[in-house]
Amino acid sequence: MPEDESPIKVPRFEESAGYYTTAKRSQLMAKIKSKNTKPELALRKALWAKGLRFRIHVKELPGRPDIVIKKYKLAIFIDGEFWHGYRWQETKPNLKKNSGFWIPKIERNMQLDRIRTRQLKALGYTVFRFWSGDVQKNLRACVNQVLLYLETAKEGKIPYRVEY
Repeated sequence: MPEDESPIKVPRFEESAGYYTTAKRSQLMAKIKSKNTKPELALRKALWAKGLRFRIHVKELPGRPDIVIKKYKLAIFIDGEFWHGYRWQETKPNLKKNSGFWIPKIERNMQLDRIRTRQLKALGYTVFRFWSGDVQKNLRACVNQVLLYLETAKEGKIPYRVEY
């Protein structure tokens, strides 16, 4: 995606824009967590059990990664399938209700994911993005990926800076 690509415009999800809203829907949407989700907590607990120390939701980094291991410049995101467009080309046609809102919303999320990943790489970070379903179904594989990266980084085989 080119740097100068304009941001995807997401319509406001309100009655004046033609969307049906209710207090109940608002209440349900407010319960959706963006931090400390079950998959995120599971991965953090597993990494901690392996002796890894990290920071969470570092505000100074683009996208506020879910887990950051600063020593090895590693940023980890655990992305929800719906919100970040898992198998988007298959899912997109199946969005029937309020698709005028959800399609641009999810595509903008995907666009921001790409932008934030590029920004982190420009800062010398390696970025891991795990789908929340993968963390839930195969936590061990996700942890092993992180451990393998760190082991390789310790041996000096991975440069700390990304040159462009």
